[in-house]
Amino acid sequence: MHKAALLFFVNMKNEQEDLKYLFQQEFAKMVAVISRMYGLRHIETAEDIVSETFLLATETWKEKGIPPNPTAWLYVVAKQKTLQNFRRSKIFEEKIIPQIKSTQEKEEEADLDFSQQHIKDSQLQMMFAVCNPAIASEAQIGLALRILCGFGIDEIAEAFLSNKETINKRLFRAKEKLRSENIKMEMPAENEIAHRLDNVLHIIYLLFNEGYYSQTQNQILRKELCIEAMRLAIMLTEYDKTNLPKTNALIALMCFHASRFAARENKDALVLYEEQDENLWDKNLIEQGMHYLSLSAQGIEMSSYHLEARIAYWHCIKEDTKEKWNEILSLYNQLLMINYSPSVALNRTYALYKANGQEEALREAKKLKLEGNHFYFLLLGELYENIDNEKAKLNLEKAFALAKTQTEKQSIQNRIDKL
Repeated sequence: MHKAALLFFVNMKNEQEDLKYLFQQEFAKMVAVISRMYGLRHIETAEDIVSETFLLATETWKEKGIPPNPTAWLYVVAKQKTLQNFRRSKIFEEKIIPQIKSTQEKEEEADLDFSQQHIKDSQLQMMFAVCNPAIASEAQIGLALRILCGFGIDEIAEAFLSNKETINKRLFRAKEKLRSENIKMEMPAENEIAHRLDNVLHIIYLLFNEGYYSQTQNQILRKELCIEAMRLAIMLTEYDKTNLPKTNALIALMCFHASRFAARENKDALVLYEEQDENLWDKNLIEQGMHYLSLSAQGIEMSSYHLEARIAYWHCIKEDTKEKWNEILSLYNQLLMINYSPSVALNRTYALYKANGQEEALREAKKLKLEGNHFYFLLLGELYENIDNEKAKLNLEKAFALAKTQTEKQSIQNRIDKL
């Protein structure tokens, strides 16, 4: 990746070199390379081989110390274990050798290629395989966390507020789908890439949201989810056919949102946008967002990511001006036209409130009737404030009852107390 593209990644990661991060990143790379060579039908075998490699690394490095080049050490051991495994199961002789040119030695031809370019190509192909529309969307996210991001089953279970058994079953069904649909690790045909890319971007978008609007109390995990989504999107920009304006728009959107991560929480409570300390916003990430937003302006397509990125950009300007909220309201109006959702309608109502006042927004809010959404009652609580404080309190209490995390409940309770 280019240095400019990695500014936000280095900033948020602080160049962590601990073993957990090393294993997480190399897991995804090695599984992709092994699966590319032997086929997705053997993806679970690839996972087992890589896990065994990490286990041996942990034991060996604990005794002898971490080698000068730990990544190279992992690749050498993974190669050895892969060849041993497939030879032992006779897949090597019966399935692989016939495909190898007879002019070279078997072992040399079957040697796994862990060059940087081959790893990138393998991971890109794996991304399109995992995000195949034949697999259910929720399963795609879980598979992406496991195969593309190297997360452990425990971490995935925590992200989904689930348990290991449920996650293992979900991943098993997803891998069975890879086999039954005969999904291959290859880039889609040129005339299919644009359509298939939409699904890949959607999964990355959902993965980021899983972290940014996470219900888990694990702050590190939440940020990890967002960082991994950003990393996958950056990977798409390294291939001409997927380095499209909508790809850059999604990266811009994620950069702008991630820039306010540190300012969103104070101790155990969420900090509302208006109350956030602008000094805690990450200026490097905002600059990167502007860079990718500029790149996204090429071409004629206007995707929902373009509109959401522009909205997120305006939220990186702290001044509470009429111009700002009129622009945001206009963008939400456009977004509703191309990608209607209750959450977009709710956010648009908030922008209407900031642009035109409480009473007009209150009339629109009552039409939404999002009875199961605590954000809806949170907005109603704000819109009723100083108009009818009893109704404001009543709606905030409904929001409190519906909120799913203690952090959200504490934030809502603080607002009730202020009333």
